[in-house]
Amino acid sequence: MTWLESIAFILGVANVTLVVRRSLWNYPVALVMVSLYALLFWRERLYSDAALQLFFFALNLYGWIVWRRSVTQAGEVTVDRLSAPERGGWLAGIAVAALGWGAVMAHWTDAAMPFWDAANAVTSVAAQILLARRRLENWLLWIVVDLSSVVLYAVKGLTLTAILYVIFLGLSLWGYREWRQRA
Repeated sequence: MTWLESIAFILGVANVTLVVRRSLWNYPVALVMVSLYALLFWRERLYSDAALQLFFFALNLYGWIVWRRSVTQAGEVTVDRLSAPERGGWLAGIAVAALGWGAVMAHWTDAAMPFWDAANAVTSVAAQILLARRRLENWLLWIVVDLSSVVLYAVKGLTLTAILYVIFLGLSLWGYREWRQRA
């Protein structure tokens, strides 16, 4: 556990709590958090996760703009659902992208766990896009990522980050429940 992991951990809890509450303040917190995690994951040779943080930085900027435009008169961000065909398309896309990215990481880098890392990264990208678009299903993807990440980070010895993902799992379950009531 390092100071870098500790600060990222605190910001991570704050960020997801703000997302569950549909607060626009989640975005500035997220920008700092993902920057710190990019550095941490690079140091640990989890290159897909490191690259993912850079992508998250851009997606958080995008999400901030989208959420600001969708605030209702009551000051809340609105929530929508995907259709069944949209859900199937997202799942198929995630599977294909995860296998492809994992193969690239396995072949071209010294990634520690290329396919596992890639599956988490690709699913996280999809979840973050759906979050930015205010779709309820983002929480289901985050739940899968959180469960998988707890084990991955524990295996890599990133204990505090593994604990963070246990907390994220609880927050994702809470977020799904809260957002489902508003979708």
